[in-house]
Amino acid sequence: MGKIQKILVPVDGSVNGCKAVDEAIFFAQKCQADLDFVYVASNINKDIPSHIVFDRIWEKIPEEIKASKHVETGNIPKAIIRVAGQEHSDMIIMGSRGLGLFKGALIGSVSQKVIEESPIPVMVIK
Repeated sequence: MGKIQKILVPVDGSVNGCKAVDEAIFFAQKCQADLDFVYVASNINKDIPSHIVFDRIWEKIPEEIKASKHVETGNIPKAIIRVAGQEHSDMIIMGSRGLGLFKGALIGSVSQKVIEESPIPVMVIK
């Protein structure tokens, strides 16, 4: 793996998603990397609008870090991987579990699918 210049961070407003944001900011500062945040709208997170999630994130981002946001729809893992490719991300940092309707059945299903299908490194935060 070469120099990390761009990190993609999928966000959904979950506790582990917030932990991933904090780790991504720390990592971006150390690597002098840019951050891209992606919110994938779905039935699972329909009660948490993207602007609320992004507003919380933007309060945390230091001035020296360049950051941008993306809102997508559709299959969550595929959308994450698609944005990573479009933005030429060097890695993905995401939470180990997000918001799920069936906690026992879906815990980690999105992060697992991203790990399996991503052509770039994925760091999972728990």
